[in-house]
Amino acid sequence: MNKFPLPSVVFSTFLIVVCGVVSHNEVRAASAAGPATDIDPHMSMTKLRPLQPGDQSRAEAIVAAAKKAAVRYRDYRKAEADGYTIFMPEQHQNVYHFIRESSVLENKERFDQPPGLLYTKIDGPSPGFKLIGVMYMMRYGATEEELNARIPLSIARWHAHLNMCIPQQPEQRNWLMGDPTFGLNGSITTAEACTAAGGHFKPHLAGWMAHVYPFETDPAKVWSAGMGDDHGVERNSMPGMKM
Repeated sequence: MNKFPLPSVVFSTFLIVVCGVVSHNEVRAASAAGPATDIDPHMSMTKLRPLQPGDQSRAEAIVAAAKKAAVRYRDYRKAEADGYTIFMPEQHQNVYHFIRESSVLENKERFDQPPGLLYTKIDGPSPGFKLIGVMYMMRYGATEEELNARIPLSIARWHAHLNMCIPQQPEQRNWLMGDPTFGLNGSITTAEACTAAGGHFKPHLAGWMAHVYPFETDPAKVWSAGMGDDHGVERNSMPGMKM
């Protein structure tokens, strides 16, 4: 059997830290998190709940903490200096995730130190990255109640990227989002089909994620989940979602 080469040390470390070992019980628990019904095999999203007392104030506190954190990292070089590492920079992406592994392992109630920062790429004579938001994370086996306890489901929609087949020699192709066969837009959605194609199958990319755009003024854009909203960057950054 050929040993599958992972795309990069960053990619493999990130998946190990965030995903862990996916067990049957974790898959069942994730299914209980109430994914939407209008999704394709590469995307799962939680359903919006009715607003409950205290939800709005909780959400406002999270946005305030996210904004405080984001202001520190408008310059992506400051993020890199503080331990954030760009996730799969060799792959074309609409939104690039900078991940701080120590934040993933730290107290998950610290909204002022998000495990992920969201940037768009700036091309031209002075290339770089523009900060647009932050990302919070939960393990793939988290229940709906655990996700709601973290960020109220009446405000935010958590999402998970599913059924990803990584090709052999992934560094030689733009497979993450732009490949018709592999990755998050690919036609392969099962472990069996992935093995037949010579790929490496991941049941999910990195557990549950929630994006927050604290510099937006429209609440719908602050908590944009790419479902029928006009936050174009977020809509395009969530491959696999049917609009």
